[in-house]
Amino acid sequence: MDGSRIQHIVTRFAPSPTGRLHIGHAWSALKAMDMAHAAGGEMRLRIEDIDGARSRPEHVDGIIEDLRWLGAEWDGEVVFQSRRLSLYDTALEHLKREGLVYPCFCTRAEIAAEIAASGSAPHEDDAPLYPGTCRHLDEDIRAERIALGEAHCWRLDMDKAVARAGPLHWQDMDHGPIAARPELAGDVVLARKDAPTSYHLAATLDDADMGISHVLRGDDLVAATHIHRLLQALLDLPSPLYRHHPLLVDATGKRLAKRTGGISLAELRDGSIDPARLRDDLRHNRFPVGIRLASA
Repeated sequence: MDGSRIQHIVTRFAPSPTGRLHIGHAWSALKAMDMAHAAGGEMRLRIEDIDGARSRPEHVDGIIEDLRWLGAEWDGEVVFQSRRLSLYDTALEHLKREGLVYPCFCTRAEIAAEIAASGSAPHEDDAPLYPGTCRHLDEDIRAERIALGEAHCWRLDMDKAVARAGPLHWQDMDHGPIAARPELAGDVVLARKDAPTSYHLAATLDDADMGISHVLRGDDLVAATHIHRLLQALLDLPSPLYRHHPLLVDATGKRLAKRTGGISLAELRDGSIDPARLRDDLRHNRFPVGIRLASA
């Protein structure tokens, strides 16, 4: 997607309903909204609720309540990933037919044991790459194990995928073209044993299907962007423009997260904080005491 030809900007805010929104979510949502609305475009809200073990309806209600209180306005209907499973399944079946994915029957314990035995070094995210245990299984063995109902996920055969796509780059709004290096992630999971799709596949398909032109998200997802650019090429999808903003951290330098607490919007609302003042503060990078930019 060439930014110079974009006529209508569409951004998105895409939280997962695994807890209440914190101040970092608010900051990111306002960035996405302001970029779109300043240009007469749209900001869409997508609920990434494919994690059945952690997603909760009450958290969906909380997200919508928090955003409305903050004054973060979205356009159109709220999109729920849990209602779009057929879209993901169709794409996965296409990749299967192309021979670009394979079933993996390994448990986490088995993967950890094989990595430990091989002495593999961690990659850039400090997590060892999947060692490829199931990559070369005989097709008949794969089919037999699947027919027997053995639990499995579906992994992207990264070597085949990269060879098929050829050299790629993605466009960063601040830094221009960035060479895509999806191979650094190894054979990523595209459909899990406990969910019909993964974040990588679902987010890539949703951004294309929703007409997202600009993706603003935390810089912890830069590595994911390399993978998403590869999937876009394999599935013949457009590639948005990207901007990765720094994360917010607490006084100890620990990133804010739903599961580890932080200053939630619900807490601020209960403390009678004026949402208009909060919006203005966030737009000028003024954060509550103890919260700062990771790069600051």
